[in-house]
Amino acid sequence: MSIGTAPSTGTPPRLRAGRAALAASFLLQGVTFALLVTCIPEIQDRYGLSDALLPVFLAAVPILAGVGSIVSEQLVRRTGARAVLRVVQPAVCLSLAGAGFGRTLWQLALALGAFGLLVGALDASMNMLGVGLQRRYGRSIMLGFHAAFSLGGILGTVVTGLGSHYHLGLPVLFGTAAAVIAPLAVLAGRWFAGPAELGDAVREAAEAAARVVPWRPLLPLCLAMAFAYIADASVSNYSVKYLTDGLGSPEDVAKLSYLGYMVAMLLGRALGDRAVQRWGAVPVVRGGAALAALGFAIAAAAPGAWAGIAGFTVLGFGICAIIPQVFAAGGRLMPADSDAAVARLNLFNYVGFLIGSPLVGAIADASSYRWALLAPMLLVLAVLPLADRFAPAPALVPARA
Repeated sequence: MSIGTAPSTGTPPRLRAGRAALAASFLLQGVTFALLVTCIPEIQDRYGLSDALLPVFLAAVPILAGVGSIVSEQLVRRTGARAVLRVVQPAVCLSLAGAGFGRTLWQLALALGAFGLLVGALDASMNMLGVGLQRRYGRSIMLGFHAAFSLGGILGTVVTGLGSHYHLGLPVLFGTAAAVIAPLAVLAGRWFAGPAELGDAVREAAEAAARVVPWRPLLPLCLAMAFAYIADASVSNYSVKYLTDGLGSPEDVAKLSYLGYMVAMLLGRALGDRAVQRWGAVPVVRGGAALAALGFAIAAAAPGAWAGIAGFTVLGFGICAIIPQVFAAGGRLMPADSDAAVARLNLFNYVGFLIGSPLVGAIADASSYRWALLAPMLLVLAVLPLADRFAPAPALVPARA
């Protein structure tokens, strides 16, 4: 069943339960990810990690996530996406706790390495289940899952802000979070959709992704995706550190930079479909790129913490419009192989994270975080000349394997 074709009967209760359970999984992962990225200054202090070495550790996470994503594809073929997700999500929580309880660099490397591998498998299995559910529903529902992730990021940032305010420390913060999130993940896993609910939807999506699709027409969209995720990685890894080290902000206030960013992402994703329907994808993408660049400029020029928080919030409103439209444009470009196109485009999620963290870290180490923020600002501006590729265009004939 293709997207846009309504199911012939009402949605079965088990399918609705599977959708709610997967949304809960996305939310819990948003909480977990926010806990890690907003506590980077505390992690650096706990392990005595230098500014020069920090980008190396941060870059290792998306590299290993890519490995975990590839490995998970083989596991899913043997056991199913539901089985993989049920195991890896609680394990991600344990790796987060390990990062909080360790004391030496090798322990941090082990914890972050495990986190990266598991997050890659988690991301892949969640999205595979999401694609399967979307195919069974016959309409787009993926945006809701990613909105749940944004909501989880907000909740996680609030938790870390309270932890900093009350000086809880990483062992208490990460340990308590893992003790709460892991059982909730296990509970949600009881209702994940499986073969009985999805039928052949996951298999059909995997077969579509395995077919050969031409790379050349996708390259502009791949670049837009990479630039957007470079910007996202810059905020995720360095917004809190910029406010604490660059602007002298208290740690609890500094965490509001990521909170503002995630709130803007959530609101933008809630309203983005209406904006596209009213004005079209091209103006929305152009406006989003310009707004994201403005947010970087405000943050880089900020005289104090609150101006920096405002800049990252503006940035969130801009970026949220670009990433979903990359996937939508790829689906329009290759409707017969939309899953394959989305799979190719999603690779540049990891490319963006792999480039963004070392880029900003290296420039900051050589000069300052103010100058470092200008690099992703220029890259997100490069989306402007690519915006025409987001317009509806005649579909390409799928290539034969």
